[in-house]
This record gives sequence, structure tokens and C-alpha cells, in this order.
Amino acid sequence: MANDKKNVKQGESLVEIESALTRSEQFIEKNRKMISIAAVVIILAVAIFLGAKKFYFQPREKEALSQMFVAEQYFEKDSYSLALNGDGNYLGFLDIIDQYKFTDAANLAHYYAGISFLHLGKFQEALDQLKKFKTSELNLKAVATGAQGDANVELGNKDKAVSLYEKAASFENEFTSPIYLMKLGILYEDMNQLDKALETYESIKTKFPASTEARNVEKYIARVNVKK
Repeated sequence: MANDKKNVKQGESLVEIESALTRSEQFIEKNRKMISIAAVVIILAVAIFLGAKKFYFQPREKEALSQMFVAEQYFEKDSYSLALNGDGNYLGFLDIIDQYKFTDAANLAHYYAGISFLHLGKFQEALDQLKKFKTSELNLKAVATGAQGDANVELGNKDKAVSLYEKAASFENEFTSPIYLMKLGILYEDMNQLDKALETYESIKTKFPASTEARNVEKYIARVNVKK
């Protein structure tokens, strides 16, 4: 009896499978033309994408990087206005952003432009550029985030600057983290949040003892203790 029931269930399952296959075959047969068109469209889309990447985007990327080389040299020489706007013969970072949209070079130009504006005292412009910069490289991300903190300090947005310095310091490495912890501690002092300032200074000493900031932090700790 049990075997009969099992056979019946198996039979029902086979019927259901066959029915499903039949419906699928009917659907394919009925919509064969539509399916063929869809397949061709997909193949064409992939071909267009690969072609555009090879013959349009890659050459534009190479051209943009070549154009940006001179702007980077001006940046390294602290000639920030020339780096931003070009010299009449070569493009500046703002031109790269405008003329080579959606390239990696334009993305990097947002970073350079943001730092340049920061040095020129144009803090809102610096923020506008730095917010558009995207990177997965943690050291560069830390510097870009910390620079946004600097701009917010200058604009009087101290609470926002605190969160940005905290974020910049959280990308832990021996070079950038103690720098932004020191800036965070000084900002806490300025805001008269002395317990947080002291805690931040102490963390430099314990987490990054080999850093330049750690060698100088004792005077900041002493100053906070005097204020308290």
C-alpha cells in the first residue's frame, strides 16, 4: 500500500514536471521572435559597451592623465591657482573635471582641486570638490576626509569637523591617524570639551607611540590638565 502511494506521488510529480516543460516549450515557441530580438539586443549592448571602453573611454582616460600632468606639477610647487585653472597652454584641474567627465582622471582632479581650494582659503569650494572624490585607497581617503574636516573648522562647523576628524583617524595607519587625532584633540580643547581632548591626546600616546605627534603630545596633555 505504501509503495502504491509512493508510486502515485511519483507519477503526479512526473506529470507536473512534464506539464511545466510543455508550458515552457509553448512559451518559447510562442515568443521565439521576441526572445531572439532580446538576445540580439543584449549581444549588441555588450559589443557597444566593450567597443566604447576600448575606443572611447580608454583613449580619453589616457589623454586626460596626459593633460593633468602639468597641473600636478603646479600643485607640487604650491602654485594652486595655476593648478586649478591652467596656464593657457595646459589644462587645470577644473578643466579636467569639466572636459573629461566620468574618467578616473576627473575623479582624481576633484581631490587635487579640493586641496588647492583649501590652500587658497576657499573653504566651501574645497568641500564641494572633496565630497565628489571617491577612492578605495585608505590613506588617500583619510587625507580627503581630514581635509573636509579642516574646511569645516574654517567655516565654523565644528561639530561636523569633529565627526570628519574621527572618521579620518579611523582609517588606522601610522602616518595619518595621529595627525587627525591631534587635530581632533585641539578642536575639542577649543570647544572646551577637556575630557574628550585629554582622552584623544592619550590615545595618540598609546596607539601611535612612534609617531611625531606622540613625541610632542605631553605638552598638550599638561595644558589640558592645567585647564581642568
